Amino acid sequence: MSEAEWGVVRDAMPVPGWLEGRGGQPEAYCHRQMVDAVRYLVAGGITWRAMPGDFPAQERVYAFFRRWRYKGMVSEFLDRLRGRVREAARRGREPTAGIIDAQSVKAAASAIAVTRGSTAGRR
Repeated sequence: MSEAEWGVVRDAMPVPGWLEGRGGQPEAYCHRQMVDAVRYLVAGGITWRAMPGDFPAQERVYAFFRRWRYKGMVSEFLDRLRGRVREAARRGREPTAGIIDAQSVKAAASAIAVTRGSTAGRR
Protein backbone atom coordinates (compact mmCIF):
# COMPACT_ATOMS: atom_id res chain seq x y z
CA MET A 1 0.00 0.00 0.00
CA SER A 2 1.38 3.37 -0.94
CA GLU A 3 1.76 6.19 1.58
CA ALA A 4 -1.02 8.13 -0.16
CA GLU A 5 -3.42 5.17 0.09
CA TRP A 6 -2.50 4.60 3.72
CA GLY A 7 -3.10 8.29 4.44
CA VAL A 8 -6.70 7.92 3.23
CA VAL A 9 -7.36 4.77 5.23
CA ARG A 10 -5.44 5.62 8.43
CA ASP A 11 -7.91 8.32 9.49
CA ALA A 12 -10.77 5.81 9.42
CA MET A 13 -8.97 3.24 11.57
CA PRO A 14 -10.25 2.89 15.14
CA VAL A 15 -8.00 3.90 18.01
CA PRO A 16 -7.24 0.81 20.12
CA GLY A 17 -8.86 0.82 23.56
CA TRP A 18 -5.57 0.58 25.44
CA LEU A 19 -4.40 3.84 23.84
CA GLU A 20 -7.53 5.60 25.09
CA GLY A 21 -7.19 4.23 28.61
CA ARG A 22 -10.10 1.77 28.26
CA GLY A 23 -7.93 -1.23 29.13
CA GLY A 24 -7.01 -4.23 27.07
CA GLN A 25 -3.72 -5.34 25.63
CA PRO A 26 -1.73 -3.75 22.83
CA GLU A 27 -2.47 -5.36 19.49
CA ALA A 28 0.21 -7.65 18.14
CA TYR A 29 -0.04 -6.39 14.55
CA CYS A 30 -0.02 -3.03 12.85
CA HIS A 31 -3.31 -2.03 11.21
CA ARG A 32 -1.45 -1.32 7.99
CA GLN A 33 -0.26 -4.95 7.86
CA MET A 34 -3.83 -6.11 8.29
CA VAL A 35 -5.15 -3.84 5.53
CA ASP A 36 -2.34 -5.01 3.24
CA ALA A 37 -3.24 -8.65 3.96
CA VAL A 38 -6.94 -8.11 3.20
CA ARG A 39 -6.09 -6.22 0.00
CA TYR A 40 -3.78 -9.07 -1.09
CA LEU A 41 -6.53 -11.60 -0.40
CA VAL A 42 -9.14 -9.65 -2.38
CA ALA A 43 -6.82 -8.80 -5.30
CA GLY A 44 -5.63 -12.39 -5.64
CA GLY A 45 -9.04 -13.97 -5.14
CA ILE A 46 -7.53 -16.46 -2.69
CA THR A 47 -9.05 -18.07 0.38
CA TRP A 48 -8.23 -17.06 3.93
CA ARG A 49 -6.28 -20.28 4.46
CA ALA A 50 -4.10 -19.63 1.39
CA MET A 51 -2.67 -16.43 2.87
CA PRO A 52 1.13 -16.35 2.44
CA GLY A 53 3.39 -16.52 5.47
CA ASP A 54 4.61 -12.94 4.83
CA PHE A 55 1.40 -11.66 6.37
CA PRO A 56 0.11 -12.12 9.93
CA ALA A 57 -1.68 -15.39 10.75
CA GLN A 58 -4.88 -15.80 8.74
CA GLU A 59 -6.94 -16.20 11.92
CA ARG A 60 -5.83 -12.77 13.14
CA VAL A 61 -6.37 -11.12 9.76
CA TYR A 62 -9.86 -12.62 9.55
CA ALA A 63 -10.66 -11.50 13.11
CA PHE A 64 -9.64 -7.92 12.25
CA PHE A 65 -11.65 -8.03 9.03
CA ARG A 66 -14.75 -9.32 10.86
CA ARG A 67 -14.45 -6.57 13.46
CA TRP A 68 -14.01 -3.90 10.79
CA ARG A 69 -16.99 -5.21 8.79
CA TYR A 70 -19.17 -5.31 11.93
CA LYS A 71 -18.30 -1.67 12.71
CA GLY A 72 -19.03 -0.61 9.11
CA MET A 73 -15.42 0.31 8.39
CA VAL A 74 -15.16 -1.74 5.19
CA SER A 75 -17.98 0.33 3.67
CA GLU A 76 -16.32 3.49 5.00
CA PHE A 77 -13.03 2.58 3.28
CA LEU A 78 -14.81 1.90 0.00
CA ASP A 79 -16.78 5.15 0.22
CA ARG A 80 -13.63 7.19 0.89
CA LEU A 81 -11.64 5.60 -1.91
CA ARG A 82 -14.54 5.81 -4.38
CA GLY A 83 -14.91 9.49 -3.56
CA ARG A 84 -11.24 10.09 -4.29
CA VAL A 85 -11.46 8.23 -7.60
CA ARG A 86 -14.53 10.24 -8.60
CA GLU A 87 -12.80 13.52 -7.67
CA ALA A 88 -9.72 12.53 -9.70
CA ALA A 89 -12.06 12.01 -12.67
CA ARG A 90 -13.48 15.52 -12.02
CA ARG A 91 -16.84 14.21 -10.91
CA GLY A 92 -18.75 14.80 -7.70
CA ARG A 93 -17.85 12.63 -4.70
CA GLU A 94 -21.34 11.13 -4.71
CA PRO A 95 -23.26 9.92 -7.75
CA THR A 96 -26.31 12.00 -8.64
CA ALA A 97 -28.19 9.38 -10.67
CA GLY A 98 -28.76 5.66 -10.73
CA ILE A 99 -29.83 3.13 -13.32
CA ILE A 100 -32.16 0.23 -12.65
CA ASP A 101 -32.50 -2.55 -15.16
CA ALA A 102 -36.24 -3.25 -15.48
CA GLN A 103 -35.61 -6.96 -15.95
CA SER A 104 -33.82 -7.10 -12.59
CA VAL A 105 -36.58 -5.45 -10.57
CA LYS A 106 -39.19 -7.86 -9.28
CA ALA A 107 -42.82 -6.86 -9.11
CA ALA A 108 -44.71 -6.96 -5.86
CA ALA A 109 -46.31 -10.29 -4.99
CA SER A 110 -49.70 -8.56 -5.02
CA ALA A 111 -49.30 -7.49 -8.67
CA ILE A 112 -51.33 -9.41 -11.25
CA ALA A 113 -49.18 -11.94 -13.10
CA VAL A 114 -50.16 -10.52 -16.49
CA THR A 115 -48.74 -7.11 -15.57
CA ARG A 116 -45.46 -8.47 -14.22
CA GLY A 117 -44.13 -9.44 -17.61
CA SER A 118 -41.65 -12.13 -18.46
CA THR A 119 -38.74 -12.62 -20.76
CA ALA A 120 -38.07 -15.68 -22.87
CA GLY A 121 -34.79 -16.27 -21.06
CA ARG A 122 -36.56 -16.91 -17.75
CA ARG A 123 -38.86 -19.62 -19.03
